[in-house]
Amino acid sequence: MREKLEFRSFIILLIAVTFAFGIILEPFWSAIFWACAVAVIFSPLQLRLRAKFGHYPNTHAFITLLICMTIVVLPLVFLATAFVQEGLKFYQQLDSGEIDPRAILQQLRDAYPFVDQALEELGINPNDIREQVVSAIQAVSKYLAKESLVIGQNTFSFLISTALMMYLAFFLLRDGRKLRRLLIKALPLGDEREHQLFQKFVEVTRATVKGNLVVAIVQGALGGIIFWILDIPGPLLWGVIMAFLSLIPAVGAALIWLPVSLYLYATGAWISATILLAYGAIIIGLADNVLRPILVGRDTKLPDYIVLFSTIGGITLFGINGFVIGPLIAALFMATWQIFMQDYNNNAL
Repeated sequence: MREKLEFRSFIILLIAVTFAFGIILEPFWSAIFWACAVAVIFSPLQLRLRAKFGHYPNTHAFITLLICMTIVVLPLVFLATAFVQEGLKFYQQLDSGEIDPRAILQQLRDAYPFVDQALEELGINPNDIREQVVSAIQAVSKYLAKESLVIGQNTFSFLISTALMMYLAFFLLRDGRKLRRLLIKALPLGDEREHQLFQKFVEVTRATVKGNLVVAIVQGALGGIIFWILDIPGPLLWGVIMAFLSLIPAVGAALIWLPVSLYLYATGAWISATILLAYGAIIIGLADNVLRPILVGRDTKLPDYIVLFSTIGGITLFGINGFVIGPLIAALFMATWQIFMQDYNNNAL
């Protein structure tokens, strides 16, 4: 009886201190999460260094982090800086009237009168829609300006978070196998099940981060290039926005290039509009339709619709981190149920 009481009391204490420790780490969850992602993605590179040059864990982890900084972190810092500048410029153009959303919408109404007719038949006032769109554009521009200022003001905080992320990633790269063995030993789920879940975590994290980032970079770059060629204002700004939107499967960058092509048609720029429409549907769309299933869906072994809903849900709940966390939770959900069916229900998927 006393042993049971001691055990239960200890479990309560274990849960309490674990919860308290989680609260202490709460301000650093993003840095911790991305440190884990960096370690998972770049661990194969570290293993190759060890196989080629021998066992020097500190040196290999440091070289791996330098490569990560060069090909990932520094380019992202450059893009963030350029995005802030372009966002502030766009807001200033809207605020000064150089860009007039009402005039743009009026051009669209004149070019596509059937839209107003269809809305009126549905009992919707087109003028109300126009005012709501204008308000939305103004709200988005203010948000961009506000976030740009916040990013600029919080540069020091961003650098600290990045430094903490890279610092933790160093130890995860160096001691990753040891930490994994400790977790498997500590968790009471059964070693085989824990191996399966850890393997699924590695597969999904690596696939979603690499796959989604590659697709985002490719689509954002392709979109920015065509905007620059067609002399559309703010190609870098729109390229970064398209890259961000491309994290959402199926829809993605089309939320930008399609309305812009329709606007170009409305203003009489038929050649530019046709080029952008064809380029967006074929080139940008092809990057999503070809690369995403290869880099994301195949490696995560998740159906496309699960990837779509889990990505959107993850971004809604967790912000930018959600494009990884959402599919990761979905994959662990399916893997856990598969283990349950195999081990406890005598069934297999």
